[in-house]
Amino acid sequence: MYFVYVLLSDKDRQFYTGFTTNLKQRIEDHKKGRVESTKNRRPLMLIYFEAYIEKTDASKREVFLKSGSGKRYINKQLNCFLTKYNRGVEQPGSSSGS
Repeated sequence: MYFVYVLLSDKDRQFYTGFTTNLKQRIEDHKKGRVESTKNRRPLMLIYFEAYIEKTDASKREVFLKSGSGKRYINKQLNCFLTKYNRGVEQPGSSSGS
């Protein structure tokens, strides 16, 4: 199984999107600073994930979620959460992870 996930950085209030076969371990790695691209953006919160059987499907979804349209999709899907917690909303063109 392949997982596509979105983290929210409490530091810069931007999304990080990635994919993995071991979601629990990958999130732990992010939170402990073992991932170069997010170690200076902690604390991080897992806010969204999807599961896929095919690696190609997960990879394509990751690419989409990193796009401007994908970021808008996440903002729309998580509107209540992002509003409730007054999290900054990443704008298209802002940096995202891989």
